[in-house]
Amino acid sequence: SLIDILGLTEEPLGTYYTDTRPTQGACPKPATLPSAKDESGRRVNFLSLRKSWSCSMSHLRKARQNYQAAFFSAKEFGCLGCAFAFGFLKPQLNVVARVISTGFPALLIKGERCLESADAARRWFAHVDPRPAPSPYCVFKPLGLFDDWREPELVTFFARAEVIGGLNQLATFVTNDFEAVSSPFGSQCANLVAWPLRWAARGKSTAVLGGWDLVCRGFLEPDEISFTVPRDMFELMAQRWSRSFLTT
Repeated sequence: SLIDILGLTEEPLGTYYTDTRPTQGACPKPATLPSAKDESGRRVNFLSLRKSWSCSMSHLRKARQNYQAAFFSAKEFGCLGCAFAFGFLKPQLNVVARVISTGFPALLIKGERCLESADAARRWFAHVDPRPAPSPYCVFKPLGLFDDWREPELVTFFARAEVIGGLNQLATFVTNDFEAVSSPFGSQCANLVAWPLRWAARGKSTAVLGGWDLVCRGFLEPDEISFTVPRDMFELMAQRWSRSFLTT
């Protein structure tokens, strides 16, 4: 199988949206998701949000370790970045633009300096433009837990660079697209969901590398990278890998 020939030690995760809340799995604590309108009206309790904060990757790590689902919603989102990337929040709040750039002294928040200004952050929000969530729950789970492996919209591999190298080359082999893989700027949750769905909405099947978000690195192994592909590319990989360099 593709997993065996790549030397993977765990199954990839499939991602899909559903109306049904999983009965089991890892998820963030419930919280109230503020809107941009709430923010402009000064009706956001940022202290409460900070108390309920959690990184999406912490829940995906539990899903991988325990061979179970991880799921998110507008009530269980972990952080505002995840809520935005998974399609539960739009537009993104201005406070996040300040957090990932120069900071917010009034809230005692130091800027992460990932982007040089809040204006640059707002341009990134508009550029990546996450698809609104089509259903209430965004779910990740190992492919072996799907009744039909064609159900997920996206498939994510977590592996060392040697394995990712095989996937990187295989993406071009099955698509004949020399730019079939991208490594865009973004949070890890954006590279897992928002970016690949953005290209899919434009009719382009693009794989996305991730693992560059330093906030999330603590939930990955030191040499681990993520590689997310749309379902159509994964199907081609599963069907055609045996004709590729992977057997030579």
